[in-house]
Amino acid sequence: MQWDVVWNNFDYFLWGAFPNGPLGGLAVSIILAVLGIFGAFWIGLAAGLMRLSRNKLVKLTAVFYIEVIRGIPLLMLIFWFYFLVPIIFGSPLPEFHCALIAFIVFTGAYIAEIVKAGVTALPSGQMEAARGSGLSHYQAMRFVILPQALRNMIPSFVNQFVSLTKDTSLAYIIGVNELTRTATQVNNRTLSAPTEIFIAIAVLYFIICYVLTYTSRRMEKHLARYQARDR
Repeated sequence: MQWDVVWNNFDYFLWGAFPNGPLGGLAVSIILAVLGIFGAFWIGLAAGLMRLSRNKLVKLTAVFYIEVIRGIPLLMLIFWFYFLVPIIFGSPLPEFHCALIAFIVFTGAYIAEIVKAGVTALPSGQMEAARGSGLSHYQAMRFVILPQALRNMIPSFVNQFVSLTKDTSLAYIIGVNELTRTATQVNNRTLSAPTEIFIAIAVLYFIICYVLTYTSRRMEKHLARYQARDR
């Protein structure tokens, strides 16, 4: 076993050639995941609320987006943005931006379903009581329903963040210098320790995902105690 190859390149796995070159490695994977989940939250929130709309056109638009995106593999969506955007707009997007947009669009469809489930899980009397107090439907949703529903959705959001963190490895296919690609570059350069290299990056992915999963479990227990106390 040649673990010295891993230790000698460990900083490259973490942040690529930075500060003497472009940022890469685990740092880029985390940036992709954080920006992806942030952008996807707002798209998913809008699509989830549209999914619950009484307006058929608004509802069908959201359903179309959610069902189409959830029915397409993420890798195919990355290819679409990478190859079709230059054809449509006449100029290519950087690989990082193509991957990020694909992650946002893809994850947003799943967050929309989380939002829908979180809102519909609340007792219907919540909306009736809010409307009875003189609030409009929009005000009731904004000030009464969403604050409660979003609190219950936090563990699901964290789980989606875990999935997205692992999915960032797919950005490798279009040349984004994330963790998997940096490992491949080191392996191609050394040609001596592929097992050790890919075990090392698997451990890095595991550590990040385990921390997030552990956080999600703690949040679930905390919310369960909070809800039990409210009752």
